[in-house]
Amino acid sequence: MNINFTLANVGQRLLAFLIDNVLKFAYYYFALYFLNFKLFEGIEHTDGWTLRALDILIFLPITFYSLYTEILMDGQTVGKRLLHLKVVNEDGFKPSITDYVIRWFLRIVDFNLFILLYVYIASLGMDNQVMLFVVLFLFGKMIGFFLILFTNKNQRFGDIIANTIVIYTKDDVKFSETILEELDTTYQPTYPNVIRLSDNDARIIKDTFYSAKKFNDFKTLIKLRSKILEVTEIKSIHKSDIEFIDTVLKDYNYYTQDM
Repeated sequence: MNINFTLANVGQRLLAFLIDNVLKFAYYYFALYFLNFKLFEGIEHTDGWTLRALDILIFLPITFYSLYTEILMDGQTVGKRLLHLKVVNEDGFKPSITDYVIRWFLRIVDFNLFILLYVYIASLGMDNQVMLFVVLFLFGKMIGFFLILFTNKNQRFGDIIANTIVIYTKDDVKFSETILEELDTTYQPTYPNVIRLSDNDARIIKDTFYSAKKFNDFKTLIKLRSKILEVTEIKSIHKSDIEFIDTVLKDYNYYTQDM
């Protein structure tokens, strides 16, 4: 489907990445110097394995930071929210939890590939491993950067596999101006499930709908209808794609006009 939105550029994503890492390092500093991992050493009958497990537990917020923030904050980390960036799937709708997990897990390729390479090369017993570590560290961190820079949709490897993109949503406050439909005072809605859509979804649907109608792009209308049915779980009573989508937009405005 051809959908209009503004893709986040590599500079915006890099800045959001840096903000998120500042937060991670701040947490790390607090854990290291304030907790100092000695809170549990005075506990009687605590063995070394238990202490290591507690250490790991303390670092879980850093390890899973991007995963749980994007799930809980609707496709955003703190850095992305400050920069008005958001993760959506390639159709413009909200990614599934599986999509978020794939993006998070594949960070090991985009940003941490050096770990795997270094472990392998170090096992060979090579000299000058410090310099090698530095080179691999920089190389590993740059993979995601170069993929975002040179792919058509500014996607890192995790985005490509999860079918997600990162968009710039600075104009979120104007979405309501672009999704308004003329409604008669006696208008009666047909599909209550349209409230499962967000303002962003409605804007994308409207933009795509009017563009497809203008150019008689019936293939896109069919795809758009199918996606709406999938997301909202509506049971359509309209046989015409145009009538159905038009009704969905009007119903969305009806149910959200007072929200």
